Amino acid sequence: MRGLFTLAMATVVSLITPSLAAPIVVNPGGTGSLQISELNTVNGTSFPINAVKADNPLRISVVNNFGGTSMHAWVTGQDTNGVVVMLSTDGTWYYPNPLGSTTPIIINATVAHPLGGLGETTEFTLPDFLISGRIWIADGELTFFTVSSADGNPQLVEPSAANPRDPSANINWGFVELTNTSEGGIYANISFVDFVGLVMGMTLTLNSGEVQKVQGLGAGAIADICNGLKAQSAIDGAEWGHMCVMSEDGTTPLRVMAPNLYLSNNPTAMYDYYTDYTEQVWAKYTNEDLTIQTQVGAGNVTCRVSSTELTCDGDNRGYPKPTTADIWGCNSGPFAILEGDNDIHSAIVPRLCAAFTRTTLLVDGGDVQPSLSSDSYYQQSPTNHYSRLVHEYETDGRGYAFSYDDVNPSSENEAGVVAGANPQVLQLTVGGFSSS
Repeated sequence: MRGLFTLAMATVVSLITPSLAAPIVVNPGGTGSLQISELNTVNGTSFPINAVKADNPLRISVVNNFGGTSMHAWVTGQDTNGVVVMLSTDGTWYYPNPLGSTTPIIINATVAHPLGGLGETTEFTLPDFLISGRIWIADGELTFFTVSSADGNPQLVEPSAANPRDPSANINWGFVELTNTSEGGIYANISFVDFVGLVMGMTLTLNSGEVQKVQGLGAGAIADICNGLKAQSAIDGAEWGHMCVMSEDGTTPLRVMAPNLYLSNNPTAMYDYYTDYTEQVWAKYTNEDLTIQTQVGAGNVTCRVSSTELTCDGDNRGYPKPTTADIWGCNSGPFAILEGDNDIHSAIVPRLCAAFTRTTLLVDGGDVQPSLSSDSYYQQSPTNHYSRLVHEYETDGRGYAFSYDDVNPSSENEAGVVAGANPQVLQLTVGGFSSS
């Protein structure tokens, strides 16, 4: 997840609020329509310097099971010195440079890698280690920009899934995230924390011969998730169906925004969605213990509601009642981890937010978190129906549907992660998983 990496903070140039009456229909604009935020920017140090060269460059293989008319790939991230890079078609790093401009400048370098047609495989190689990286795949050509950040360093502005006026808004695209270093090896994931886009799966092969697979969503999942969200809106009257993003002509679902991303443009939407549930949770754990299995050195921690806060043994501070936005973002209100928080607090936050997101705090056995199997997730109302539907249409049930989807009992794994030392090949399958 990009949230695991260091991101640049920037000013919103233009905030577009879609109509609440219907699914969002994109209307791409120009540079003046860019929406620049921590979700679609990467900052770096000023100038390229001598980065450590990889002893075993990483091969990327892309299998096209989607078809498409003009499929391309891009690689973005930071080199080992924190300098913003993109992969040129000649196999070297390209260093975006806005030359001090505070107005975003289109990147016209040869950084779009053409992919083969339906059933074909395309390969390219990353020349060096990569940090906070993304491999983007699109049916068409995405537009990237560079701009000088507040500290004067180059900043990369990537396409935004939240902005229906983004210049790339009418293109079907998605990405996988990765970091590959000499010390930690590779960590790559399929993340639907912010949105669901072009369907992809991945296979990692390590030099040891170990093969890891995350199959991702099925080929028709975007339309299926949209239909499921519209059906949920008809059941509970909430704005689930408005999270679908339609093509400019209004005929094709391009992507689905996660509720946290939807709320970033509609901060008052579904404001009271979890209010009654939270009240019930507070009432329950005023009179009985909630046990958090930290799954680290702190072991099991006992918590109780005292006055207005949930307090836990050994924790440096308590947890006030979360709002809907807190639950879906997992990074605000009681779920914000602050400098100075102790290890117990840092372990409880993800487990507590996961329990709220999956609505498992009031079910039988929910007084111990995270002890319940995945078949108990999203079974009570209200719940995160976006996450429910994403996991329903994942071929193997794996892939982050919210920030802390890697919180699981030891016998399960909901997260879509591949990782290991000395990677040999990372294969992406676009348009539905295959093992070819």
